[in-house]
Amino acid sequence: MSRVWKWNRPVTVREVLEDLQKERSIAYTTVMTVLDNLHQKGWVRREAEGRAYRYEAVSTRAAYAAALMNEAWSQSDNPAAALVAFFGMMSEEQRRSLSDAVRIVQGPETQEPTEPSESAEPAERAEPREGPPENPASAQDRGGR
Repeated sequence: MSRVWKWNRPVTVREVLEDLQKERSIAYTTVMTVLDNLHQKGWVRREAEGRAYRYEAVSTRAAYAAALMNEAWSQSDNPAAALVAFFGMMSEEQRRSLSDAVRIVQGPETQEPTEPSESAEPAERAEPREGPPENPASAQDRGGR
Protein backbone atom coordinates (compact mmCIF):
# COMPACT_ATOMS: atom_id res chain seq x y z
CA MET A 1 0.00 0.00 0.00
CA SER A 2 2.88 2.37 0.69
CA ARG A 3 3.89 2.29 -2.98
CA VAL A 4 0.33 2.84 -4.19
CA TRP A 5 -0.17 5.74 -1.75
CA LYS A 6 3.24 7.20 -2.62
CA TRP A 7 2.36 7.68 -6.29
CA ASN A 8 -1.23 8.72 -5.64
CA ARG A 9 -2.30 7.45 -9.06
CA PRO A 10 -3.20 4.11 -10.63
CA VAL A 11 -0.12 1.87 -10.85
CA THR A 12 0.75 -1.37 -12.59
CA VAL A 13 2.36 -4.44 -11.08
CA ARG A 14 5.42 -3.72 -13.25
CA GLU A 15 5.79 -0.17 -11.81
CA VAL A 16 5.58 -1.42 -8.23
CA LEU A 17 7.97 -4.27 -9.02
CA GLU A 18 10.58 -1.94 -10.55
CA ASP A 19 10.35 0.41 -7.58
CA LEU A 20 10.70 -2.42 -5.05
CA GLN A 21 13.62 -3.94 -6.96
CA LYS A 22 15.65 -0.80 -6.25
CA GLU A 23 15.75 -1.99 -2.62
CA ARG A 24 15.58 -5.80 -2.85
CA SER A 25 15.09 -8.74 -5.14
CA ILE A 26 11.42 -9.63 -5.54
CA ALA A 27 9.44 -11.66 -8.08
CA TYR A 28 6.77 -10.23 -10.38
CA THR A 29 4.32 -12.91 -9.21
CA THR A 30 4.82 -11.87 -5.57
CA VAL A 31 3.89 -8.25 -6.32
CA MET A 32 0.96 -9.41 -8.48
CA THR A 33 -0.32 -11.67 -5.67
CA VAL A 34 -0.07 -8.92 -3.05
CA LEU A 35 -1.92 -6.40 -5.24
CA ASP A 36 -4.58 -9.01 -6.04
CA ASN A 37 -5.00 -9.72 -2.31
CA LEU A 38 -5.33 -5.98 -1.60
CA HIS A 39 -7.98 -5.81 -4.33
CA GLN A 40 -9.92 -8.75 -2.85
CA LYS A 41 -9.80 -7.10 0.59
CA GLY A 42 -11.17 -3.86 -0.87
CA TRP A 43 -8.07 -1.74 -0.25
CA VAL A 44 -7.47 -1.04 -3.95
CA ARG A 45 -9.67 -0.92 -7.03
CA ARG A 46 -8.38 -1.99 -10.40
CA GLU A 47 -9.09 -1.35 -14.05
CA ALA A 48 -7.98 -3.48 -16.94
CA GLU A 49 -5.44 -1.91 -19.26
CA GLY A 50 -4.64 -4.29 -22.08
CA ARG A 51 -3.55 -7.55 -20.48
CA ALA A 52 -2.62 -5.87 -17.18
CA TYR A 53 -4.43 -4.02 -14.41
CA ARG A 54 -3.91 -0.56 -12.98
CA TYR A 55 -4.41 -0.50 -9.21
CA GLU A 56 -5.55 2.55 -7.25
CA ALA A 57 -6.01 3.04 -3.49
CA VAL A 58 -9.63 3.12 -2.32
CA SER A 59 -8.81 5.55 0.50
CA THR A 60 -5.94 7.79 1.46
CA ARG A 61 -3.21 6.89 3.91
CA ALA A 62 -4.65 9.53 6.27
CA ALA A 63 -8.13 7.99 6.11
CA TYR A 64 -6.65 4.56 6.80
CA ALA A 65 -4.70 5.86 9.81
CA ALA A 66 -7.81 7.60 11.12
CA ALA A 67 -9.85 4.40 10.80
CA LEU A 68 -7.16 2.47 12.71
CA MET A 69 -7.14 5.05 15.51
CA ASN A 70 -10.93 5.07 15.68
CA GLU A 71 -11.06 1.27 15.83
CA ALA A 72 -8.46 1.11 18.60
CA TRP A 73 -10.16 3.87 20.58
CA SER A 74 -13.60 2.25 20.28
CA GLN A 75 -12.19 -0.99 21.75
CA SER A 76 -11.26 0.76 25.02
CA ASP A 77 -13.38 0.25 28.13
CA ASN A 78 -12.38 3.80 29.16
CA PRO A 79 -12.13 5.99 26.04
CA ALA A 80 -11.20 9.15 27.98
CA ALA A 81 -8.28 7.39 29.67
CA ALA A 82 -7.18 5.96 26.33
CA LEU A 83 -7.14 9.44 24.81
CA VAL A 84 -5.19 10.88 27.74
CA ALA A 85 -2.61 8.10 27.38
CA PHE A 86 -2.44 8.63 23.62
CA PHE A 87 -1.98 12.40 23.97
CA GLY A 88 0.76 11.74 26.52
CA MET A 89 2.68 9.76 23.87
CA MET A 90 2.52 12.60 21.35
CA SER A 91 5.45 14.84 20.49
CA GLU A 92 5.03 18.61 20.69
CA GLU A 93 4.73 18.72 16.89
CA GLN A 94 1.97 16.09 16.98
CA ARG A 95 0.11 18.08 19.67
CA ARG A 96 0.26 21.19 17.48
CA SER A 97 -1.10 19.15 14.56
CA LEU A 98 -3.90 17.91 16.83
CA SER A 99 -4.76 21.47 17.88
CA ASP A 100 -4.82 22.54 14.22
CA ALA A 101 -7.09 19.60 13.36
CA VAL A 102 -9.51 20.42 16.19
CA ARG A 103 -9.72 24.04 14.97
CA ILE A 104 -10.44 22.83 11.43
CA VAL A 105 -13.16 20.43 12.57
CA GLN A 106 -14.78 23.02 14.84
CA GLY A 107 -14.85 25.60 12.06
CA PRO A 108 -15.10 29.36 12.44
CA GLU A 109 -18.67 29.35 13.82
CA THR A 110 -17.54 27.57 16.99
CA GLN A 111 -14.51 29.82 17.61
CA GLU A 112 -14.96 32.32 20.43
CA PRO A 113 -14.81 35.96 19.35
CA THR A 114 -11.69 37.82 20.45
CA GLU A 115 -13.56 40.86 21.83
CA PRO A 116 -17.19 40.06 22.69
CA SER A 117 -19.56 42.98 22.76
CA GLU A 118 -22.14 43.20 25.57
CA SER A 119 -24.80 44.48 23.20
CA ALA A 120 -24.11 41.93 20.49
CA GLU A 121 -26.74 39.34 19.72
CA PRO A 122 -25.67 35.71 20.29
CA ALA A 123 -24.24 34.23 17.13
CA GLU A 124 -26.37 31.63 15.42
CA ARG A 125 -24.95 28.18 15.86
CA ALA A 126 -24.70 25.71 13.04
CA GLU A 127 -27.05 22.77 13.36
CA PRO A 128 -25.27 19.80 14.95
CA ARG A 129 -24.47 16.98 12.60
CA GLU A 130 -26.47 13.82 12.95
CA GLY A 131 -24.40 10.74 13.77
CA PRO A 132 -20.65 10.21 13.54
CA PRO A 133 -18.53 11.80 10.81
CA GLU A 134 -18.46 9.91 7.56
CA ASN A 135 -15.54 7.58 6.88
CA PRO A 136 -13.59 9.04 3.91
CA ALA A 137 -13.23 5.55 2.45
CA SER A 138 -17.04 5.19 2.40
CA ALA A 139 -17.42 8.43 0.47
CA GLN A 140 -14.91 7.22 -2.10
CA ASP A 141 -16.79 3.95 -2.50
CA ARG A 142 -19.82 5.96 -3.65
CA GLY A 143 -17.82 7.56 -6.45
CA GLY A 144 -15.99 10.42 -4.69
CA ARG A 145 -12.25 10.70 -5.27
